[in-house]
Amino acid sequence: MVTTIALDAMGGDFAPRSEVAGAVQAHRDFGVHTCLVGREGAIRDVLKSLRASEDGLTIHHADEVVGMGDPPMTPIRKKRNSSLRIAAELVKKGEAQAFVSAGNTGATMACAKLVIGGIDEVDRPALAAWVPSAGKGSLILDVGANSDCKPLHLEHFAIMGSVYVSQVLGIENPRVALLSIGEEDSKGNDLTKEAYKALQKCPLNFVGNVEGNGIFRDEADVIVTDGFTGNVVLKTGESVYEFIVTQLRTQFEASLRARLGYLLSKPVFEDLRTKLDYAEYGGAQLLGVKALTIICHGRSQPVAIRNALRLAHRLCEAGFNQKIVEEVRTIMKDIHNGNHSVPH
Repeated sequence: MVTTIALDAMGGDFAPRSEVAGAVQAHRDFGVHTCLVGREGAIRDVLKSLRASEDGLTIHHADEVVGMGDPPMTPIRKKRNSSLRIAAELVKKGEAQAFVSAGNTGATMACAKLVIGGIDEVDRPALAAWVPSAGKGSLILDVGANSDCKPLHLEHFAIMGSVYVSQVLGIENPRVALLSIGEEDSKGNDLTKEAYKALQKCPLNFVGNVEGNGIFRDEADVIVTDGFTGNVVLKTGESVYEFIVTQLRTQFEASLRARLGYLLSKPVFEDLRTKLDYAEYGGAQLLGVKALTIICHGRSQPVAIRNALRLAHRLCEAGFNQKIVEEVRTIMKDIHNGNHSVPH
């Protein structure tokens, strides 16, 4: 059976052009088959403007579009014929194996959880994003799915993150840390203090608290926080990267000597861009749902969509989401059977 990725072609700031172009590139470069869900006329207009064939693509028409400003429950309660809702339904029916969107984050999560379905043992799904560090990097979650959390939620995030890093990245016994304002267990707010106690009793390699300045120092493989804090951290990191790139470009254009210096150091800067540019990672994965779901940045250009489709295809082919679901369920069952004390 051919692995098919359902892509919300109408999500994102540059839809449907970025989505269609990204899908074309994903098939050309990696052989990914994509089902473009959205207004068929608009999708075909983009294909025509790109002079691209429909090889590796199918189009599934959807009349409605969920806007960035729409409430999260819009595709569930009102716009039932939206590209978001229909893409999720294709996955639920088994006509596609993964769900990708650069559209409304809250609405995408609502479709993933309520249409595709969440893992029963996990209270809330979490958005997980990969951030570079002095080592291999770190998975940080949640980065935007849950603004308000309880200690139990952070514990679930830690379990899902640990399983993801172990299964997908092959890191044995991954180090799990809690983002706080100090390394001591007495530091932080009520949420982090209670979460610290829960994680100490959890069957994970919990290494304690990590401060904001330790995120990029390879102090942990998984960093857990609430969605409000995680989103601020992620967006701050993106803006710092963009600021550095802008400043370097200005400096390199200032003189002939600077331009020559850039040419000599270009391989170094290309390597740095690969590590820091969010487009290279495609998007953040929503952990805690029954099918692979990737949520891309709203400003995603074709390269980011291409990379998100590549990641979704690779993980589907290897069956990683099912492995994650099964492993999370095993750990949660072990905890709920009383083998580990977990304060709620």
